[in-house]
Amino acid sequence: MIKIAHISDTHITNEGAFKGYAFDLIVEEINRGDFDFVVHTGDVTNQGLREEYEQAAYQLTKIKKPLVVLPGNHDVRNVGYKLFEKFIGPLNGVYEFENGVLIWVDSTIPDLSDGRIGGHKFRWLKEKLEEYSDRKFKIVAAHHHLIPLPDTGRERNVLFNAGDVLDLLLRHEVNLYTCGHKHVPNVYRVGDLVIDNAGCTSCRKTRRGDVNSYNVIKLHDDGMVSVTIRRVTGDEERKEHRPIKPKIFLPSGERVLRIVQMSESNVSDRVYFRRKTLENVIRMINERLKPDLVIHNGDVVDAGIERYYERAYEYYKSISAQTLVVPGHNDITYLGHELFEEYFGEPEVIELGEYVIIPVLSAQYETPIGVVGRMGQRKLERTLEEYDDRFRIVVMHHNIIPIPRSREIGFLEDGGDVLKLLTEEGTELVLTGHGGNAYGLKVEETPIVNAGSVSWELHRDPFGNSFNLIDIYTDMVVVWQVQATWGSRKLIGIWKRKD
Repeated sequence: MIKIAHISDTHITNEGAFKGYAFDLIVEEINRGDFDFVVHTGDVTNQGLREEYEQAAYQLTKIKKPLVVLPGNHDVRNVGYKLFEKFIGPLNGVYEFENGVLIWVDSTIPDLSDGRIGGHKFRWLKEKLEEYSDRKFKIVAAHHHLIPLPDTGRERNVLFNAGDVLDLLLRHEVNLYTCGHKHVPNVYRVGDLVIDNAGCTSCRKTRRGDVNSYNVIKLHDDGMVSVTIRRVTGDEERKEHRPIKPKIFLPSGERVLRIVQMSESNVSDRVYFRRKTLENVIRMINERLKPDLVIHNGDVVDAGIERYYERAYEYYKSISAQTLVVPGHNDITYLGHELFEEYFGEPEVIELGEYVIIPVLSAQYETPIGVVGRMGQRKLERTLEEYDDRFRIVVMHHNIIPIPRSREIGFLEDGGDVLKLLTEEGTELVLTGHGGNAYGLKVEETPIVNAGSVSWELHRDPFGNSFNLIDIYTDMVVVWQVQATWGSRKLIGIWKRKD
């Protein structure tokens, strides 16, 4: 077994932000423990100043274990990335250990809180993952978080290309992504990838009245990864994940529900709207696929004006199956808020036997940024609890997981809290539709599926315009991406239903 201490966000400075007693307490505990090495995921200093780096270099010598340190956004302020290399070490690198490797990568952008692993660094990370592909344990460390975190206020400062990085880690079967940045300890499992966020080790800026903490990571011989959040008060939270076996499933039960999921039709008279493509999709739905339900995850029209809504209504009323439409941000521009309700009605809960479809409104006036809101979250929580004995499908416009080939700027500003709510409630399926690219993955026990653009030329998917076909079996959920012109299919995901 390999045992790792994960610290982050020490914010060492001569000013009041640094809590030296908390740093010494945690370091002493680490030194007494049987840790193989320590990883510090950034914000070593508070402002990236020389005097802070001098103090940090001294403070870090107190750690008597092998130590890997990487830069955070505070470290690269004031051209601090130059000082980091002088006083701390390389910005990117590789640390090898028994049966494993830790690859750390600089995700910072000088003088910004946002992060990015792009261009040369992305290619370098890919090359290193290929070089060390034979290792039993592969760890990637960076400062910025990959998926939205709870209890952080407004979601922001995620990696701009978080979707591409997440997809890269999953494709290369990385066991652990470890990071800091938001001063909130949290552990999520995404497929076979454990995402480990450390809180702040010695900064006064904790959130939600929390205290300083660090994480204890254990890599077990059988492949299990466990993470314990250890606070200075002595409180602990532990999560563990055993590798998924088998990784390939075949549905063996009866198909009980079929859903067509689409998004971003953006009906209009603009050249980017592909009218014949949408008409072809509707023919496929009516003549070949014959679903039980069609769900449109928003951006039905390109702008909220009446002639676009009239045209969109004509299209969607021709679908023979029951249809649920939730509004996207385009739908409520101009007069769209009133027109959406006039043409499509207020989205309501749909019950289909043991299956219940729960719409969530996230679109806001005149902005692509969405929010569910605290009242909306409470309503969603009550609805999920009310239907706790059913298979619950939550439907909304904004994505809550990062989408590949899309610049992630926190499109759902309370995405971290919404994601926590959905996963803690064990929601059986979540369907979203923002970002112009089809994608799906499982966070904890909740599959989350995003639809690409069904008929808008300005999309981000090499597969072309598409929609998703979701077949729910008694034992599995299978999601296919269907090419909107030719009808060819590509598997997005296949997940066992929870017991």
